[in-house]
Amino acid sequence: MIAPTQQNSDLRLPANCRHGYIWLISVVAAMGGLLFGWDWVVIGGAKLFFQRYFELTSEAQIGWANSCALVGCLAGALVAGGLSDKFGRKRLLILAALLFAVTSLGNALADHFSVFISWRMLGGVAIGLASSLSPMYIAEVAPAQMRGRLVAINQLTVVIGILLAQYINWFLVRDLPAGASDDFIRTSWFGQQGWRWMFGLTATPALLFFVGMMFVPESPRWLAKNGRADRAREVLAKIGGADYATAATAEIQSTLASEEIQRVHFTDLLAPKMRKVIVLGVVLAVFQQWCGINVIFNYAEEIFRAAGYDISTVLKNIAWTGSVNLVFTLVALGVVDRGGRRPLMLFGSAMLAVIYVAMGCCYAGGVKGLPMLLLVLAAIGCYAMSLAPVTWVVISEIFPNRIRGAAMSVAVSALWIACFLLTYTFPMLNARLGSAGTFWLYAGICAAGFVFILFKLPETKGKSLEQIERELVD
Repeated sequence: MIAPTQQNSDLRLPANCRHGYIWLISVVAAMGGLLFGWDWVVIGGAKLFFQRYFELTSEAQIGWANSCALVGCLAGALVAGGLSDKFGRKRLLILAALLFAVTSLGNALADHFSVFISWRMLGGVAIGLASSLSPMYIAEVAPAQMRGRLVAINQLTVVIGILLAQYINWFLVRDLPAGASDDFIRTSWFGQQGWRWMFGLTATPALLFFVGMMFVPESPRWLAKNGRADRAREVLAKIGGADYATAATAEIQSTLASEEIQRVHFTDLLAPKMRKVIVLGVVLAVFQQWCGINVIFNYAEEIFRAAGYDISTVLKNIAWTGSVNLVFTLVALGVVDRGGRRPLMLFGSAMLAVIYVAMGCCYAGGVKGLPMLLLVLAAIGCYAMSLAPVTWVVISEIFPNRIRGAAMSVAVSALWIACFLLTYTFPMLNARLGSAGTFWLYAGICAAGFVFILFKLPETKGKSLEQIERELVD
């Protein structure tokens, strides 16, 4: 086993390393994040129109149309680890790209509600695959000194995908007459064809993702794990040169020595030395959702209208939330490898708790308008530079090489279950506790998350995946 002090020296990137190549393959893999964001929110702009087209009248039908993709997301996340451990990260990302392209066209061409639901659920599988595999692939190819900001690119592309979907949705319906009746919407171009373009255009970035993935290498960690050390060394040499490749390959193999690595069973995750790291990953994934910020994205209209805004101003405010999300995600790229993961996670959870307390006080005191908008934007900014990208960074790097695929499946599946529970329970919490009580509840969850991070999350900045494994597991 390589000593930690020697490892840090051996794996320093040489001055002539191929930074451009590293960024290129990371950006291509992060296209999965862009499609994740795009496909996730495109339904928000289309639902007004396909609901009329399919004549959806019950709350159950409408709710199922908007949430059915979550079933596919969970399925995709559950199978991503096992399939990628067997067939490779690259092949599964190519499959995800194909699913994004095919399902977007399937939704665009659907003439029956049941067909629409089927394609939407299959599209959710693509989201589940991409949300697990894109950050994991980037973490496995990235040098330790760059891994934080490279994995955070995936969150940046998610945000860009959300913005693109929002702006394309707006562009396609910008000429819809104000106050248009349901009959007009149903029979007009907007109700018959406009919403189809919202889904169908997703095929364009999906095809770019598919083509790009053909030219990126397989993960060197997966290659080494599957007995192809020479090929892993070739990939690492393209990144950092021959000396870096030799040292990195030796360290990867040291974590795999004397272990059964060809097949991983989910029961392996229950081994005593693995439980600590699995619990850490699952709790962080759930906390990223239960911190409450996605309620603001999913129920922005209700939140802003409760704060006294009319519908036209609500749409403008939603655009502001997307822009702030993008700006502060860029901030995260600049600080995650300098300030570290742990300080950012502590900052995000603490600030969200404070902001939610203030939002609850505003709701309770009848404060409306600009103060509420500023608090919402502050919450999104804090989340975008901390919990949103850093959680993906941490869960992509804390799991051991041998079980990373299966462990990521567990963590991301927990994330999607938590997302469903958050989205599903908000209307009921809002009805029972009121807006003030609901955000005070989220403040309590954020405070609990702060305590967990303070005592359980180690710093992983600047460490190789193998060094992190030794510190957390051995």
